[in-house]
Amino acid sequence: MADIDALAAACCDRPFDVLGPHMTQAGRMLAVFHPDLASLRAVMADGGAVDLPRVAGDVFAGPVPDGPYRLRATSGGGVEWEFEDPYRFGPMLGDLDLHLLAEGTHRRLWHALGAHVVTHEGVRGTRFAVWAPNARRVSVVGQFNRWDGRRHPMRRLGQGIWEIFLPDLTEGELYKYEILDARGAVRQKADPVGFGSQHPPEKASIVRDLSGFGWKDGDWMRDRAAAHDRRAPVSIYEVHLGSWRRRWDDHGRPLSYKELARDLVGYARDMGFTHLELLPVSEFPFDGSWGYQPVGLYAPTIRFGPPHEFRDLVEAAHQAGLGVILDWVPGHFPTDAHGLAQFDGTALYEHADPREGFHQDWNTLIYNYGRTEVQNFLIANAIYWLDEYHVDGLRVDAVASMLYRDYSRRDGEWVPNRDGGRENYEAIDFLKNMNVAAYGEHPGIMTVAEESTSFPQVSAPVDAGGLGFGFKWNMGWMNDTLRYMAHDPVHRSHHHHLMTFGLHYAFSENFILPISHDEVVHGKGSMLRKMPGDEWQQFANLRAYYGFMWGHPGKKLLFMGCEWGQPEEWNHDGELNWHAAEQPMHRGVQALVRDLNALYRAQPSLHVADAVPEGFRWIANDPAQSVMAWARFGDAGDPPVVVVSNMTPVPRHDFRIGVPRGGRWHEVLNTDAAAYGGSGAGNMGGTGADDIPCHGMDASISITLPPLATIFFVAGD
Repeated sequence: MADIDALAAACCDRPFDVLGPHMTQAGRMLAVFHPDLASLRAVMADGGAVDLPRVAGDVFAGPVPDGPYRLRATSGGGVEWEFEDPYRFGPMLGDLDLHLLAEGTHRRLWHALGAHVVTHEGVRGTRFAVWAPNARRVSVVGQFNRWDGRRHPMRRLGQGIWEIFLPDLTEGELYKYEILDARGAVRQKADPVGFGSQHPPEKASIVRDLSGFGWKDGDWMRDRAAAHDRRAPVSIYEVHLGSWRRRWDDHGRPLSYKELARDLVGYARDMGFTHLELLPVSEFPFDGSWGYQPVGLYAPTIRFGPPHEFRDLVEAAHQAGLGVILDWVPGHFPTDAHGLAQFDGTALYEHADPREGFHQDWNTLIYNYGRTEVQNFLIANAIYWLDEYHVDGLRVDAVASMLYRDYSRRDGEWVPNRDGGRENYEAIDFLKNMNVAAYGEHPGIMTVAEESTSFPQVSAPVDAGGLGFGFKWNMGWMNDTLRYMAHDPVHRSHHHHLMTFGLHYAFSENFILPISHDEVVHGKGSMLRKMPGDEWQQFANLRAYYGFMWGHPGKKLLFMGCEWGQPEEWNHDGELNWHAAEQPMHRGVQALVRDLNALYRAQPSLHVADAVPEGFRWIANDPAQSVMAWARFGDAGDPPVVVVSNMTPVPRHDFRIGVPRGGRWHEVLNTDAAAYGGSGAGNMGGTGADDIPCHGMDASISITLPPLATIFFVAGD
C-alpha cells in the first residue's frame, strides 16, 4: 500500500518494482497506474482480453497470461483506446555505458543519454535517459501525458542515471524531465542532452531523430585537413545567422537554414572566404545573448529550422568548398530555471560556491570542470558537433575567463587553486582533454581559442605542454591596430608602435587576426565609423587597414557587414544594411575584400609561413611618415610579396624601398585603385628593381605611395 501511495503522490523512486508484469507465487501479475480511467484491460497477442480491476486509487492490477500485451483503456465518457505499457520493457543502457558514464570517458555521451527514437523489443518508441544522481524521482512529462509527473516515472540505474522507454512516442514530441529533489521540491527541466527544443520563449525539449541523413560531402571530409593546416590560407566570414539577411516579405523573419544554405554559402564563396564561422547555434533562450548563453548544448536552435536542415547548411558549405566553424560556449551557462542550474536540486553542473561558480560579469553559472561527469558532458558535446553535423572546427568562447580563477574578480571574491595561485587547473585540464579528444576523433578539424591574455602555448600541442588548440585569436593585435587607426593621421607618427608591436609576438602562437562582432557593438561604432576624417578618408582608411591586415602574418577573420563597410553598428534584431552595400563606395570596399581574399589564396607567400618568423621581414618602418613596408616569404620557389602601407593622406612619389631580389615587381593590388573607390594613384602595374642598395637589401624599387593606402607587389619576370 505504501508503494501505491508513493505512486499517487509522485514520489515513487522504484516504479519498475511496482508497475508492469511481475512473477509471484500466484502467477504473473500486472499492475498499471493511470489516472482518469473508468476501466482498463490487458489485450493479449491472441486477441484475448483480461480485465484489470481497480485495486486502489488509480492503480489497476490483476493476473495476466504470459506473453506480450497491450492495454485498452476506457474513459469516463466511454472513449476507448489502446496503448503499450512502458513498464513491460526492460532497460536499454548496458553495463559498459554505465561504466563509461561513471568514469567520465563516454566520448559519445549523447548515444547513451537524451531522447532516442528506437525500436525496442519489437516496438517503436523513444528511449529517454538523464543524469540526476541526487533526485528522489525523475519522470518524463509532455503533452502525451498531460505534463503529469505521476504517469511516467523513470527507472533508476547505476551512477545516477534514470531511463525509460515510452512506446509510440516519436519525432516531434514535446517533453521535459520532472525532478523531485531530496528536499521534496519539484522542478521541470529541459533535457541537457536534448537534440531539439521549442522556439523560445517556450522551453520544452523536442524529440528529434538524428538518423537517416544522407551526407554527400565525402570528398570534403576526406581532404579537409589541408584546409585547416597552419600553412593554409584561412579567411573566415563570421556570421550571426539571425541578422545576416531577413525576409521582409514574410514579416521580417530571419532566413532558414535551407535559405542560408543557398544565399549565405553562395555569397561567402563569391567573396572568396574559406570558412564560415557561426555565432553559437546551440539552443539559447534570450536573443540578446546572440547565443553565448546556451541552454541546449546538443540542440541546433530551432529559430532557423530543425536539425536536418542545419545539416543541409553545413553540407552546402562543404560542397561549395567552405569549412564551417561553430562558436562553442563551454565557459558558462545561464541561470534559467529550465536549464542546468540546480538541475537535480543540487549544484550538479556548476560549482556550489559562488566564488567559483558564478560569473559576475554575465550573471551566469560556471561549470564544475573538476567533476568527471561535467567534463564528459562538455567534451562529448564538442565531439557531437563534429560527428553529427560534420562541422570543421570549434571556436571556444571566453577562454581567458576559464583559465583564471580571479577573472574579473576582486580580492576575496575568488578561491585560489591548491597551490595558492590564480590558474584554474581543472579548466586547463578540461581544455587540454577536449582538444586531445576532438583532434583524436577527427584529425582534420581545427579548434580556435578566443583568449585575450598572454597565457603561454595556447596553440601548442598538449604533449608539448600546450593547451592543444589549433589557433588563437590575436586580440592584442586587434586592439592595438584599431587604436592606431582611430587616430587622426596627423598624430599617427606618435603611435606607430601600435601597428608594429604585434610582430614581436606574431609567431609565438598560430594566430588568427580577428575583426569580430565584438568590435562593432555596444557603442564601439562600425568599422567604417571608427576611421577618422571625412567620408572619403574614412573609406580610404578602412581599405588601407584591410590591406594591412591581409598582408600581415596571421589568418583572417571578418564579421559580416565589415566586408563592405556597413555604416551602422551591428544590430542583432535587424539585418545588415544591404541598401548601403549597393552604394559605390561600399561596393568598392566589398570588391577590395573579394580581391584580397583571392590574392591571399593565390600567393603562397601570404599564407604558408604565417606562423613562423622566416616568413616575414621588415623593409621600412618609418614612424615619421607613417609608412610601413615588409616582405612575406613562402617556400623555396614561391615568389616573395612586398607590402607597403601609407597611413597618411599624403601621396609619396619616388619612394624607394629595398626588395628581396631584382627583376620585375608587379603591383597586384592597390587599395587606392579607382575600382575600390580610391584616387587611382599607383604604379601602372609595377616597376623594375634597380641595383641600388636600400634598407639592407641589394636591390630596390622606386614607387608611388598613394594616400591612405596599402599596395602589394609580387616578384616575377
